Amino acid sequence: MLADILAQLQKQASAGESGVAAAFELNWQSLEPEAQKLASLLSLFALAPIPWSLVESAASYSHWKFDLKVNCTILVERYLLQELAEDTYQVHERIRELLQQKLEDLTEADELKRGYCQAMVAVAKDIPDTPTLIEIAQATLAIPHLGEAATVYQAWLSDDDLIWPFVGLARFYEGQGAYVQALPWYEQSLSSARKRFGDEHPDVALSLNNLAALYDSQGRYSDAEPLYIEALAMTKRLLGDEHPDVASSLNNLAALYDSQGRYSDAEPLYIEALAMRKRLLGDEHPNVASSLNNLAFLYYSQAKYSDAEPLYIEALSMYKRLLGDEHPNVASSLNNLALLYYSQARYSEAEPLYIEALAMRKRLLGDEHPDVASSLNNLAALYDSQGRYSDAEPLCIEALAMKKRLLGDEHPDVALSLNNLAALYDAQGRYSDAEPLYIGALAIAQQHLGANHPNTITFRKNLEYLRRNRQP
Repeated sequence: MLADILAQLQKQASAGESGVAAAFELNWQSLEPEAQKLASLLSLFALAPIPWSLVESAASYSHWKFDLKVNCTILVERYLLQELAEDTYQVHERIRELLQQKLEDLTEADELKRGYCQAMVAVAKDIPDTPTLIEIAQATLAIPHLGEAATVYQAWLSDDDLIWPFVGLARFYEGQGAYVQALPWYEQSLSSARKRFGDEHPDVALSLNNLAALYDSQGRYSDAEPLYIEALAMTKRLLGDEHPDVASSLNNLAALYDSQGRYSDAEPLYIEALAMRKRLLGDEHPNVASSLNNLAFLYYSQAKYSDAEPLYIEALSMYKRLLGDEHPNVASSLNNLALLYYSQARYSEAEPLYIEALAMRKRLLGDEHPDVASSLNNLAALYDSQGRYSDAEPLCIEALAMKKRLLGDEHPDVALSLNNLAALYDAQGRYSDAEPLYIGALAIAQQHLGANHPNTITFRKNLEYLRRNRQP
């Protein structure tokens, strides 16, 4: 246990706090400068397990020439560091406090802090927008240390790196559907960028965009829209009308309008973003595939199926070429194409794609993820349409429960699941089970989407139809 470190130190000195400090000082004075430097670096890390690879990375930015492992062994032998597992260590809280005092006496203190921050930025940049289970596992041990760079050592982050720790932390949580945990990091990204750069800076625009995207994912559309609009205007002012970040802002604002059923507002923005991405990034780029997919979804939402299908197929093919067959974006494309086929009653074509998308999402994202819930919901709707009620019901119930856990009871996606489960019961003549679910779905949609949103209109019609046709 970590407490053993203090116990061993106390054996070397008189009892009590002063004894620990005295024993620590004796240990410190007997260390070679290289071991002192390593111990000081370790004091920068959070009070959490420290992967040795992070220590090596932080040291590499300072171009250390001495043998880190040899000095690590010395620190363990002197009870200043505990080895938790192979290549994983931790510093006791009191020892860390004493080491941090020694760090401030070193002439290289600022260099160590900058190197630490650079190592954490490298970790943050490796966390993608939608991290897989493997990527989550790889980043998990680094997360508390990334938090130290974002908060305690923010002053030692370069201007180019300032928002990266915040973005990495937010992506880590957002990618798992943990939106509540992601939110404070995006908020701090925005406030930190404004504090250092002022109100007009590309990182301020990017932080606005990221925060808006999170609000969008939470169904907080009225909160997201002004941030998206501000981010787009600022990006154009700072970077010009032709820039990849402008295309991303156009795409994101269009996606928000699409979610609100404002299709005529969304379409020109989607088309402009797609054309700009092709000009700036070339025809073969993941962002181009994303734009194709989004424009296809818009056409699907408007029942323009013949316009949507070739775009979906092109996006799926491009994702596979560029990202490989096993990627969250490939799973989303499979799901979207299946949704299109389902809407056209092409059930035999839709089912294998739904099943493949669900299996891939579970493999890549885990069993508890908003995308998995959506796949369960979609497959259930397919079975419902085929009259396979016993297959559909458990999937519907599982999807609804998962969405409530991950998104909260008032999210628009929860309303969609409530409606789908109600429709399943309605189709079986289970009207008393269906009615409260329709009512719940309609209440959420009216509050969060508005009375004229396509989903709200659909839920209202479903409830009216049930009440009109219900047998006495």
